[in-house]
Amino acid sequence: MEMADLIRFKTSTLTEIGYRRNGVWNEETASQKVEHLGLMFGALAASPNGVVKGRGVPLSQLTFGLLIFPGVWDWYLQWRERRRGFFTKWEDDMLMVAMALTRAEVGWIRQHPELLRHVKPIEGLITPDEIGAAHRDWDGACEAFHRHAANRSKEIQRVMRVHRDPFEPIMCVLEADSPLAEYRKITEEILKRMPDEDRYPRAAAEAVRSFLMLRLGLHLGLRQKNLRQLLLCPRGQFPTAERRLEDLKRGELRWSERERGWEVFIPSNAFKNSGSSFFGQKPFRLVLPDLLDLYTYLNAYIDRHRKVLLGRAPDPGTLFVKTVKTTSVDAAYNQTTFYEAWRLAIQRYGIYNPYTGRGAIKGLLPHGPHNVRDVLATHILKQTGSYEQASYAIQDTPDVVQQHYGRFLPQDKAALAARILNQVWEAA
Repeated sequence: MEMADLIRFKTSTLTEIGYRRNGVWNEETASQKVEHLGLMFGALAASPNGVVKGRGVPLSQLTFGLLIFPGVWDWYLQWRERRRGFFTKWEDDMLMVAMALTRAEVGWIRQHPELLRHVKPIEGLITPDEIGAAHRDWDGACEAFHRHAANRSKEIQRVMRVHRDPFEPIMCVLEADSPLAEYRKITEEILKRMPDEDRYPRAAAEAVRSFLMLRLGLHLGLRQKNLRQLLLCPRGQFPTAERRLEDLKRGELRWSERERGWEVFIPSNAFKNSGSSFFGQKPFRLVLPDLLDLYTYLNAYIDRHRKVLLGRAPDPGTLFVKTVKTTSVDAAYNQTTFYEAWRLAIQRYGIYNPYTGRGAIKGLLPHGPHNVRDVLATHILKQTGSYEQASYAIQDTPDVVQQHYGRFLPQDKAALAARILNQVWEAA
């Protein structure tokens, strides 16, 4: 019930009378926080003698009131370090959540002193004296924890390491002179191995779907959610109204008579960083270029292949649909199934197999749709040296691009400068 109340507080349009908050969570953020807090309570409740080596706190004693006691957090942070061997940004993010929940005036825990009712002493974590002090001065206890979490965050930031390099699967692409041209080889491999549509309609439809996933990903630079939830308005039908798309927080692929091309229209509130200066409250609009037979395959997918994939299942209205089987309930992709579909396409067409000679790129590893953004940003950085232009390709700000992709530029900066300077010598 406490978790449900927290989610309601952070996701509702309006707060309840008498409460204040700073910012709201969207559906994805709320789901992530539920998972992370659930991991923490799970670790506290798990048996010390089992595989997890938890703390063994009885389930009846689990409450959000525990989260204002420094001993509980110190145990959890050390438990995570023991399991992984080092601290990562994950632990720092958890402390940020704890600080937000206990912040003066707007923190959810700070505004619910009744949470202390269920807190009982836990040997080594919480003493009766600490509970008594919190009863006498709830605000003081929350403020003391807030300072403790801020100090712990600084200590962890100093020693935290990267657990998994997100660029590792596509490093061979990013290190190429033209990352986009390198990654494009995967789409060419799909076309080269395209099954015969008359003999194998379903296999052909799946291949065209994989081709369009990668091509649209490379042209649009969208996050997985925006690409997966992209709606389809077939040619000849009225496009969905902008207000309706804002309510749905989804974009749409529609035919533009004025531009004579397929247009992607996405309201700014559908993006993760909708408040960014990139959007300025305006929607994202891009006409897809009819290059290398893109429209040929897009029209064939919309007219024929998509129906083959759907079978008799209800149409979810999205551009990309799953292959409906007898056990399928829904033809729409979710976060997991879309990732798996992308990863499967990379395994099938992208990774070079020396035994069969198939696969487009040597050294490529399985990865998901988010890596396309890395390819686009790095490509523009290598070609122009401009963080601002790279940010346009992935709907973000130059600061974010510099923070994430700056490491790919140092060796190219000198080459970019030399290219301009060498023109003088060549002219001589």
